[in-house]
Amino acid sequence: MEIDQSIINFAVYEDSIEYAGMAKVTLPDVTFLTQSISGAGIGGNIDAVILGHLEAMTLGLEFRTTTAQSIKLSEIRRHQIDLRVPVQYEDPINGTIDARSEKHVLVVIPKSTKSGTIAPATPANGSGEYAVRYWATYLEGKKVRELDPLNFICYINGTDYLAAVRKALGK
Repeated sequence: MEIDQSIINFAVYEDSIEYAGMAKVTLPDVTFLTQSISGAGIGGNIDAVILGHLEAMTLGLEFRTTTAQSIKLSEIRRHQIDLRVPVQYEDPINGTIDARSEKHVLVVIPKSTKSGTIAPATPANGSGEYAVRYWATYLEGKKVRELDPLNFICYINGTDYLAAVRKALGK
């Protein structure tokens, strides 16, 4: 049994090549749309989770200082953000510790930016919130999640939950 221990570090890139600086990231929450169902034959109300349909997602980035790249991320356009994350695992049976890759690719549009504060010997902690249009997660290079509401894709662990919906819509 291997134990996932910690994020070792991470890097933020735009368009897979441009280092975006030191940041703290708040990944989006994934919340599926629901419809309340009630009526004859149901003893109350239940929530029906609508197949593959998502509430709006938001990415949060907090930068230590104001940089050219953090300002660039406030341009009102689509930005592709790559989060590259080595995660530490320990195998207590074999006595080994290694790093495995986790990668998040997000396409975002800025919603808001905060410039932070300025004080001696402190980080500014400026931040931004970004509307997520696309999010894919890769573990050790294998895609395990792809959420793309505009293209009717909700892929999780090998299942595309909207494949039949796309087919029914003629997409």
